[in-house]
Amino acid sequence: MIKIIWLILSVILILLILLRIPNNSGITSFATKSNLLGSPNSAERFLNNLTWIFIISYFLLAIKFNISI
Repeated sequence: MIKIIWLILSVILILLILLRIPNNSGITSFATKSNLLGSPNSAERFLNNLTWIFIISYFLLAIKFNISI
């Protein structure tokens, strides 16, 4: 069961990292930013926190699996 959670966590983490909008695209991206999750700063902060939570969870599960072998 934990390995299934680990697999889902890794897929979500890969998608989060790949779907992030690059920050260095110039002033044209500033005019076309959408506010899907509120203001752009709060949405970016939320995605950063979510990404870090998934990274830490992934590493903790990886350590657990390596110790139990």
